[in-house]
Formats: sequence, C-alpha cells, structure tokens
Amino acid sequence: MILGPRPLIFPGKRFFMEQPYPQLSNFVDLMLDAVCVVDSQGRFVFVSAACERIFGYTPEEMIGRVMIDMVLPEDRARTLLAASEIIGGQPKPHFENRYVRKDGQIVHIVHIMWSARWSEVDQLRIGVARDITERKQSESVQAALYSISEAAHAAEDLPALFHRIHQIIGELLPALNFSVTLYDEKSDQLSFAYHVDEQDQAPDPQTVTDSLSAEVIRTGLPLLLTPETLTTFPEYLRAEFDTDSLCWLGVPLHSNRGTIGALVVKSYSGGTRYTVKDQELLQFVSTQVAAAIERKQLHARLQYMAQYDQLTQLPNRGLFQDRLQTALAMARREQGQFALLYLDLDKFKQVNDTLGHAAGDQLLQEVAQRLKQCVRETDTVARIGGDEFLVLLHNIQLPEDALRVAEKIHRELSHPLNMEGQGLCTLLSIGIALYPEHGIEEKQLLKHADEAMYFAKRNGGNHFRTKAEPSPCDAE
Repeated sequence: MILGPRPLIFPGKRFFMEQPYPQLSNFVDLMLDAVCVVDSQGRFVFVSAACERIFGYTPEEMIGRVMIDMVLPEDRARTLLAASEIIGGQPKPHFENRYVRKDGQIVHIVHIMWSARWSEVDQLRIGVARDITERKQSESVQAALYSISEAAHAAEDLPALFHRIHQIIGELLPALNFSVTLYDEKSDQLSFAYHVDEQDQAPDPQTVTDSLSAEVIRTGLPLLLTPETLTTFPEYLRAEFDTDSLCWLGVPLHSNRGTIGALVVKSYSGGTRYTVKDQELLQFVSTQVAAAIERKQLHARLQYMAQYDQLTQLPNRGLFQDRLQTALAMARREQGQFALLYLDLDKFKQVNDTLGHAAGDQLLQEVAQRLKQCVRETDTVARIGGDEFLVLLHNIQLPEDALRVAEKIHRELSHPLNMEGQGLCTLLSIGIALYPEHGIEEKQLLKHADEAMYFAKRNGGNHFRTKAEPSPCDAE
C-alpha cells in the first residue's frame, strides 16, 4: 500500500507516499496491525501508531532505526534472507519472526507475522505486522505440556528427565539458572535434585525452613522476588535473598499426595526480570512437571524393587546375573580374569529358631553391610535368597586375589554381632570359582562355586574352598 503525496522526513532524505485521500493516514493509525515502511538500507521511514503498542517504541524512536537491530538475534539470519527475497520481487505473506520489545530492563519477546512486498518505484519495503505473541505462547505451552509428558516416558532416569524439563522450560522463558528441589516427607528434608547455576553450586540437603525453595514448598505458593519488591517480604526471606540476584522465581510442584518440590529460575545482575506473567506460565506447566516426576519416581521404585533385595538392599539374583553376563563379555573381550564367590551362613536356622525371625533379618542385614565393606565399589554383592549370597570380583589379576578377599570376608564376619543383647559370631561357608580356570560360561561358574561351597559346609563349615575336594590352597 503506497500513500502520498505526504512527506516523510528522514535525515538527509525526503520520501513521498501517494495519498489520494488526505485523511487516509488517520485511518492507518486506527489499525490494530502495524504498518511499517523500510528503505533499501533497512531503516524505518514510516510506522503507524500500532507499532508503539506492539514493539514498545514511539514512532519517533523507530524512524531511522535499523530494522534488523530489533529482531531477536536467533532470527536475524532468516529475516535478512526474507528481506532480500522481498527486494528481489518475491512478496512474503505470513512470514513469522521474533522481536525484542522495548520494556525497560525486562527482556520481552514478541512474535510477529508479516505480510510484506517491495515497491520498485519508491525503493521501499512495505509491511503489515500482526502481533501473534499470545497465540505462539499458547502453542508453545501446549507443546511444552506434551513434551514434558513424553519426557516422563522417554527419559532413562530422573537426572535425564530434569535435564529435558530444563530444556523445555527454557523454550518458554529464560531459564539459564534452573533448579528442581524435591521434598522428602519422611526425613522432612529438601534435596536439590537438579541444579544449574552460573554462580552457585547445589546446596546440601536441608530442612524445610532454611531456604527460599523451602518457603515455596512449605506454603505451597509461588514466590517472585526482585530488588524492588523485596521490602514487602518478611525479614527471614529477605535474609535468604542473594544480593547479586536480579530476580528469583519459584513455583511449587503439586501432586495428589501434596507438594513434592519446587521449580526455580533465577537471574543475576544484567539478566532477565521475571514478571507475574512468567510466574503464571511456570505455575501452569508445573502441574505437568510434578506428574512427570512422580511417574518417573514410581518407575524408578518399581525398577529398584525388581532388581534389589528389599531386606538387605543388595542386588537380587536377576541383577547379579546381568552383571555376571557383563563381566563374562568383558573378560572374553579383554582376556581378563574374575572370580565368583558363593556364600552360605552356617546354622542360620538356629538363629531364627532361638532368637526369632526379626533377629534373623537383622543378622542378614549386618552380613550384607560387612560384605560390602570387604570388596571394591566396582564389585557386586548380591543376596539370592534365604541366607545365600554371591560376590562378583571384577577384573582380578591373580587367583590369589580371590582367596585374599574370601579370607577377609571370613575374618570380618567372625567378629561378634550384638544380637538381642548378646554377642553372636557368624559362621559361613564360601565356594570360589575362577574365570576361566573353572568355567567360561555362567552356568559352569555358578555350579562350580555352589559345589565348592557345599563341600566346605559338609566338611564342618566355616571355611572356604576353590574346589569340591581338599586342596593345599584352601584355608581352614
């Protein structure tokens, strides 16, 4: 649309727009969409009144300003490409990009849909801009909700889920500094399960009275702190507010069982000023985030229950077999060695019969703890049922390494345990299988270790064997 003859003053230049009706410019200013005219150098030479509402700049501030400088940096390359295509004679209806609105220190992004064409006669690019920010935000929120739900199923574990949630929320609002705080009702403590901060490290677990996150969880209400609003908050909150922070925004994570944690975004000096709109947005998606976290927590608990013994918290038979298969594959590939120890408590039934099953459970838990203390973190201790345990010693150098560990276990468990006010000495028989000496397959190794253990038990117990018959290398 070319209007004139109306002079548009720009330093050093005079432009005329064809104006057949003197009052037409007044009607242009009534339009909800913005009309912009840009010269061949990319500078605004005319803007309608709607530009101030959309972009935050007065017409006087926009005239002479380079258009591309107002575009969000991430969108500048494709915007310049579109502009060159328009100048080349290709009209652009429905082109979308993002601009940084003038809002003081607040970083406010507006989404614009353009319809633009080039006037060869006037050497001007004429465009009509529509603010579609609300529509795009609504679309982004719906996409975020779907992505969060999808992440709850796709993420391998909670850390992976938190990382994905950080990415998703970062697409809705600035979230360079982002954390997820979880509340454990049993211990009444907070843990900072996910914490990305350009200045601070994740705090240690703490009670619900020690931090801003704790306040959000305790009250179940969102909290937005800025230097300007700080005086309206109680002293104990002001004391917790980081003086280097420009803005702190936290929203609770609500679920059917109450408040399970908080989402927090934070900015430092020179960063983003969060607004009530940002608070509402973060609060809106927090419900889906809470559901995703609970779903992943439940999955983790079920997975743990399927892989670990509930009494001793040791790996169960299924998980042990998985790790044994992994050890076999590695040993074959690297021509390495490992050892398998089969352990059985001697006279455990007498403990249950004389002291009760509760005492028997306590004994099994103590044995599990002592066994873990006798091996490396890379080794595996498992309870496979009743009073039977398996120990996988990864990557040993010599067969004697396995014998030394068996001797250490035997010695450690010989120390009396305080059971029901009396000292109880634990006796156990151990069978040892070595890879590849005693087998190259899982069943062979387990069978050899089992038979060696039973031979030790039949011959008085309380010692360890590497074979099913006496050998000088066996220790009594």
